[in-house]
Amino acid sequence: MSVGELFWFEKYRPRSFDEVVDLDEVKGRLREFVRAGNMPHLLFYGPPGTGKTTMALVLARELYGEYWREDVLELNASDERGINVIRERVKEFARTAPVGKAPFKLVVLDEADNMTSDAQQALRRIMEMYAATTRFILMANYVSRIIDPIISRCAVFRFPPMPKELMAERLRYIANKEGVKLTDDGIDAIYEIAQGDMRRAINLLQMAAAAEGVVNKDSVAAVASAARPSDVLEVFNAALGGDVEKARERLRDLMYIKGIAGVDFLRALQRELPRLQLDDDAKAAVAELLADVDFRLAEGSDEELQLTYMLVKLAAIGARAKPTPAPRRK
Repeated sequence: MSVGELFWFEKYRPRSFDEVVDLDEVKGRLREFVRAGNMPHLLFYGPPGTGKTTMALVLARELYGEYWREDVLELNASDERGINVIRERVKEFARTAPVGKAPFKLVVLDEADNMTSDAQQALRRIMEMYAATTRFILMANYVSRIIDPIISRCAVFRFPPMPKELMAERLRYIANKEGVKLTDDGIDAIYEIAQGDMRRAINLLQMAAAAEGVVNKDSVAAVASAARPSDVLEVFNAALGGDVEKARERLRDLMYIKGIAGVDFLRALQRELPRLQLDDDAKAAVAELLADVDFRLAEGSDEELQLTYMLVKLAAIGARAKPTPAPRRK
């Protein structure tokens, strides 16, 4: 087994359109480009791990065959995001003729939304100048960060998160190939953490299998450093019931012993919120509180201080949510 195959995500990455699950509309349109031997510039956008890079590489293989790397320049724009990279590396590659009988060369720019505005303007000009010999595939998590002149020059494709049933099917396929026992609650745990990110799901599967042998909810939570729903509910119920000290000690255990980040705890509590036995007003108050604390953490506030504030506010919400006892008759 080669070094690359040690990583299951690369080992099981689709190599052709037939191996790609879901995204039927995207595959259909890209197949038309391959049959025509021509295509416009493309913009793939969507959350991480939804197949943007994989689809770009599959398209390159379909266009150029076995020696596709000779006519493809692949860059990660988040690492090489400045204008000099666009003017030097991309321009130098785009201005040369394609190798062999290829109709055009292909530039694949991953995480293009992290490019500076000046770099995007330079890229726009290069896309115009070398349209006869070069096509671009841009990938972004947030299409709103791409300037309008680039968007108007591209055919835009949205990549949604992987549906749970398709993710489960692929995880079972990999587990079967690798001889790993994968339980249903393990799949549920992986999906809860990955949230449609197939790359993260496969990596979690591999880590849990390597650490525990059996992939279930406990092994997934252990390798993901993720808060178990039972731990989240224990802290939440203690705080909501007014026992802030107990909730704080349990939360500190999760943060400093198990290594759970405060923002990950907030995300786990947010996922559990719809299932909590609370009235709508109390749920709305909790949701607003979580958003407030999440914003403060994103702005750089102290993690433990903000989470302690959250527990105190939960206690206040719990006190308001409790029914007021009827007065005793004299």
